[in-house]
Amino acid sequence: MAAPGARCLWRALAPRCGRVLPGLQQRLAVPAVPSPAAARPYAAAAKAAKKDARRSRQEKKEKEKPPPRRRALMTKPVDDVYLTWLYRRPSYGLEEAVGMLKRFQELDFTHPKQFVYISVFLDMALQKKKRVDPFSSSVALPHRFTDEVNKVLVFTESVQEAEVAREHGAAIVGGVELMKWILEDEIQADFYVAVPAIIPKLIPLRNKLKRKYPSTRRNSLGSDIPKMLQFFRECHEYTVQDENVIKTRIARLDMPTEHIIANLKTIIHDICTFKPSNFDPIVQRLVIRSSTSEGLLLNLDGILPQVEKTEEKEEENAADGDQPVQESVST
Repeated sequence: MAAPGARCLWRALAPRCGRVLPGLQQRLAVPAVPSPAAARPYAAAAKAAKKDARRSRQEKKEKEKPPPRRRALMTKPVDDVYLTWLYRRPSYGLEEAVGMLKRFQELDFTHPKQFVYISVFLDMALQKKKRVDPFSSSVALPHRFTDEVNKVLVFTESVQEAEVAREHGAAIVGGVELMKWILEDEIQADFYVAVPAIIPKLIPLRNKLKRKYPSTRRNSLGSDIPKMLQFFRECHEYTVQDENVIKTRIARLDMPTEHIIANLKTIIHDICTFKPSNFDPIVQRLVIRSSTSEGLLLNLDGILPQVEKTEEKEEENAADGDQPVQESVST
């Protein structure tokens, strides 16, 4: 006869062995109550549609609202203390702005030989979706403002040309043996020039040097080694940053005003060559400052190069060409 404790244990384990308790069977037989979402399957979709319609009506009302009126910016402040965002930024003539920078230096007791910088904001747009690609250029300034000399490497396999390059200040001179050191960044230079005879052997360096690769368009490929070295050792380089801005130094503040103006105009005229003249000017805004001063917006009148319209030239040429024809007919 089994003990009472063992019998109770058998009853507890009975459901696992396939037996179902009577009360549990009755509970399973009761049908489940359907949820409201199951009873109305399209209720959630209708509610979401109403929210979307309400949101679209609100957006439409916001679009139909007239924009808030903004107060027109005033030209000149009356008081010495004023809110700058309520007034238009003043623009200055080039000579006046350079004079202001010199006065700022005297009033602030800063270093008189500090650098003068310009920030050039460009319009790179062409027709339709075309744009001017970001570029870099080198230009010979009429008045040098630093004693620094650029490091120039000359590619040549001629012994005589190598001697000429060294005599005229080349930092590194060599042939194809330099390619390995350049690819491994063992040799670096500010500019690379080459003679035409060696350029087919330098093709593996094209991706490495990129814009510094010797080319006739940049005047870094040619036979006149002394001329190339004189230009690239003393030239001033600038580059487009952030797709449409050029920031570069142009002079020192203690230089004569006419020298600073001449250097600035040289750089601006070089920048204007990168966009065809039949489009809007590439220079949109020009700001000048020194190392310790605020930026002064410049008036572009008299700074940008004067470009004659091609249409007017064509009309004049056509008119000049018609005159002899009329004379011959009358005779």
